[in-house]
Amino acid sequence: MMNLKHIRLRINQDNKLMKNVYIKHQPVELFKLLKFEGLVGSGGEAKHVVAEGLVKVNGEVEIRKRKKIVAGDVVEFNKEKMLIELELT
Repeated sequence: MMNLKHIRLRINQDNKLMKNVYIKHQPVELFKLLKFEGLVGSGGEAKHVVAEGLVKVNGEVEIRKRKKIVAGDVVEFNKEKMLIELELT
C-alpha cells in the first residue's frame, strides 16, 4: 500500500497555489498519484485522463499512465499543481 499525504501549500513563482505531496517510496506511477490524491474517482478514471493528455509532468503533457514520478517532479491536473517530495523518516 502506498501512503501519500499532503502537508502544506505554497505559492509558486507564477503566484499560483502549489501543493506539496510527500511520498514514502519512489517512484510512484502517475495514475496512482492522481487516484490517491483524490483528483479522480478511480484508477480507471486516472488512466483515462492521462491517456487523454490532460495531465502535465514538469510542464510537459504526459500520456503514459505508468510514468514513474519521483521527488522533484511537478504534476499538474485540473488547475492543481503538486510538487512531489520524498518524506524523510
